[in-house]
Amino acid sequence: MEQHRSHNPNPSHQNRPSAYKREREDNGRNHCENKHSRPNRPQNQSVPSRGQNPDSSLSLSTRRELYERDFPVYKQPVEVGCFSLDSERRFFNDGRQMRYYVEPDRSPNFDLRDGYKDRFIKRDDSVKEKLDHMLRWILANRSKLSARGTTASSCDLDIDFVTWRGHLTKLLTAPYETREGWQLAVTRFRGTLYISEVETEAARRDQENRTERHEEMMYWGYKFEQYTCADTVHGQPDPGGVLNTNEAFCTVVQTRLADHRLLFSGEVDCRDKDPNAPAAPACYIELKTSAEICTPKQRSNFHRFKLLKWWAQSFLPGVPRVVAGFRDEEGVVVAMETFPISKISHLIKNEHNCWKPTVCMNFCSDFLSFVKHIATEDNPSVVYLLSWEPRRDVTFSVHRDSPYCFLPHWFVEEMTSSQPSHQS
Repeated sequence: MEQHRSHNPNPSHQNRPSAYKREREDNGRNHCENKHSRPNRPQNQSVPSRGQNPDSSLSLSTRRELYERDFPVYKQPVEVGCFSLDSERRFFNDGRQMRYYVEPDRSPNFDLRDGYKDRFIKRDDSVKEKLDHMLRWILANRSKLSARGTTASSCDLDIDFVTWRGHLTKLLTAPYETREGWQLAVTRFRGTLYISEVETEAARRDQENRTERHEEMMYWGYKFEQYTCADTVHGQPDPGGVLNTNEAFCTVVQTRLADHRLLFSGEVDCRDKDPNAPAAPACYIELKTSAEICTPKQRSNFHRFKLLKWWAQSFLPGVPRVVAGFRDEEGVVVAMETFPISKISHLIKNEHNCWKPTVCMNFCSDFLSFVKHIATEDNPSVVYLLSWEPRRDVTFSVHRDSPYCFLPHWFVEEMTSSQPSHQS
C-alpha cells in the first residue's frame, strides 16, 4: 500500500463532493435512498460561521459505494516524537519503554495462559484517560508544532486534528463494521480540532459483562508480546516475569490525509533490533494473536474481519508489518506468520465483496471534512458529539459546559500562555 501515500496523478477525487454534500444534493432531487438518514440541511443554506451553531440535522453516510473513488493523498507518516508510560501509568517524554523483537521458532508452543493467575497486573479500565497523555506530549514539544511564519499566534499548533490512532482506526473500519458503534467528542481549540472517544452504553455493558474466559483471552495478546520482546537490544524475552499492562511505549506521528493535517499517537509493541533497520516508524512491528485457521471459512473470515483491523491499525502510522501468533483453543501458539502491510490488499483481492482500502481512507477523509464543517466554535468548553451505529448515518449534537468536555484546565491554561513549557 506504500504507493498510495504519494499524490495520485489523477486529481478527479478532488472534485468529488463529500458524502454528506452528495446526500444533500440527492435530497434536493427527492432521492432519499438511505432510510436511516436524518433530514439533511437545505442545499441553499449557508455554511455556519465560527461561533454559530451548525444545523444538527446534517449527517454523514457510511454507505460504501459513496467512497469507491480514487485513493486519497496520504503522506508518508513521520515520527515527530514518542513517550512512555511506566508501571504506575506515569508519563515520560522519552522512549524508555521501547522493546525489541526477538524472533521465535515457527512453531514455538508458547503457553499464553502462563502467569494469568499469579503474575499479571492489569491496567484499570475504568480510568478514562481521554487525550491526557497525548496532551502532555504536546506541551513538552510545542516548539516542534508551532505554526510557522507567525509570532502573534506562536502557541497555536500547525495541525488540524489531534487524536489517538485507535480513534482513526474506528473511522477507517466504519463502512464495514456491523456490530459496534462509537461516539467521538470533538473540541476546536486555538484552531486545532481534538478528537476523543466517549464510551457508549453498549461498550460499558460489554465490559461489565465480560466472562472470565474473555478476560483471560485478552491477556493472551499481552502474553504473546512478553514471549517475543526484550527490554534491551541485546537482551532476551522474560516470559517468567510479571506482566504489567500499565506500561506502554507510544509513537507520535505527523501526516496529512487529503487536506487534513494530522497529529496522532499510538502504542507500539516493539521495534526491529537490527542496527540497520530503517528509522521509525518503519522499524516498528505490530504483534497479534489469532485463532489457528483450519477451514476455508475460517480463512475467509480472517481476511474479511481481522485483516481489516490489522491493516487499518498499522497503515495509519506507517508500521510496515504485523507478526501473528496463531493459537489453539487452549491458548498455545502453534504457528507464526508475518503479514507485510503492503501485501494485505493482495491477500484479500479474491474474497467476494471484501473490504477495500480506498473506501476506508475516503470515508475517514470525508469524516474529517464533516467535522471541520460542523465544529465551528473555538471554545474548549464546547463539545461536538458525533455518534454512529452500524448501518446508520453519523449524526452529531452540540454540548456546552457538559460532562463531555475533555480538554483539561492544565492544558488549556498552558496552551494560552506565551512560553512553551519543558516537561520531563
